[in-house]
Amino acid sequence: MNRLRTPIQMMVMMCSLLVASFASAVNLPDFTELVEKASPAVVNISTEQKVDARGGPQLSPDAQELNEFFRHFFGQQPFGQQQQQPKQRQRSSLGSGFIISDDGYVLTNNHVIDGADVIHVRLNDRREYEATLVGTDARTDLALLKIEAEDDLPTVKMGNSDDMKPGQWVLAIGSPFGFDYTVTAGIVSAIGRNLPSDNYVPFIQTDVAINPGNSGGPLFNLDGEVIGINSQIYTRSGGFMGVSFAIPANLAMSVVDQLKSEGKVSRAWLGVIIQDVNNDLAESFGLDRPHGALVSRVLPGSPAEDAGLNPGDIILSFEGKQIEQSSELPYLVGQMKAGVVANATVFRDGKERDIQITLAKRPEDPASTISQSQQEQNRLGMIVGEVPANLSKRLDIRGGVVIEQVFGGAAARNGLQQGDVITMLNGQRINGVEDFNNIIKQVPSNRSVPMRVIRDGYPMFIPFKIVE
Repeated sequence: MNRLRTPIQMMVMMCSLLVASFASAVNLPDFTELVEKASPAVVNISTEQKVDARGGPQLSPDAQELNEFFRHFFGQQPFGQQQQQPKQRQRSSLGSGFIISDDGYVLTNNHVIDGADVIHVRLNDRREYEATLVGTDARTDLALLKIEAEDDLPTVKMGNSDDMKPGQWVLAIGSPFGFDYTVTAGIVSAIGRNLPSDNYVPFIQTDVAINPGNSGGPLFNLDGEVIGINSQIYTRSGGFMGVSFAIPANLAMSVVDQLKSEGKVSRAWLGVIIQDVNNDLAESFGLDRPHGALVSRVLPGSPAEDAGLNPGDIILSFEGKQIEQSSELPYLVGQMKAGVVANATVFRDGKERDIQITLAKRPEDPASTISQSQQEQNRLGMIVGEVPANLSKRLDIRGGVVIEQVFGGAAARNGLQQGDVITMLNGQRINGVEDFNNIIKQVPSNRSVPMRVIRDGYPMFIPFKIVE
């Protein structure tokens, strides 16, 4: 009996494992029906762009001589007898999109069709149409196209992206690397993700495999509804690395409505420069916890100035929606229309108060509302302001400047961040914005100088270099 028990026990264990594996497989979603219904409305987008061949890169004299050598000895026409190069050539780009209505409206990414002279839309059944560009919105990276078809067009069903939660299954259909109608699946990793270059889009982050060519394609939930438009990937190699970002469908459809009616998107404008509230700032202002958007500057002539907002105010809610991070505010404002009176709750002098703000149309170039001294700082890739009194007291400093916004350039290259307080540069103490402007003019180019920065309450020196 003992000799038989071991094999029997092993068989029982193997059967148990097989049953468990089968049960797990049963619980996994089956996407086949979803793909069959949704894929006909997913399209492949290619573009043609005319480029002046003479506008290409110019070769050095040595390179030109070497080029002529190869032409002469490897079958090319000899010197002086080359055929005249065409003045223009065409190059194609490839992306994805999807049909949102049976009258031929197609949604995709702006970067897929940007600069195109001709846009081609190819359906799953190999029908191909030349599309008309209805309008684009670079800020949300969306473009609306229109195709004319005699036959009925398949369409997708739009879903409610506000219902999405981390952990839910999602599926993408697109043309990664030019492979038509490829299906990839994964889960939602995070929602409301804000990227440094996209303040107006609270991205849906997923681990769905998205690669070049997927851009503009739909992201589906398990009900076969589009809840996002695949737009960006995080990569160090050019390929998928487990993190991708989709534009929420609700935001996309609000953009579509404006593009249909006006051909462009207009957004409301508040006119403030804001920063996050960290733990030290929350304590210094008397907040119970870090949240809200700290107003570091009110732009002149802006709706915020007219409404009486002040530097040092912390916007806790906007139109009834709580603000946990400062990056949430631009999206909320951008969703509204100019002329609307918005309600905001701000924290000032240890108390909450309600303020009404009549929003204005966002200027084409908000930087034009910034003073000349601030614009001069743009060569550094940042804007600085006076340190709020509460923060000065908390850090036990006098003078200095706080970084209100980082655009790029020297600030980004040297690792400076929004909220950093600069107290010393090149051995000179900084007493304020005007003092900083004068000192920065004396900083030599292409040579590192010491900069003292206070970040999250901790002082440190960093090497600072302006490359010109």
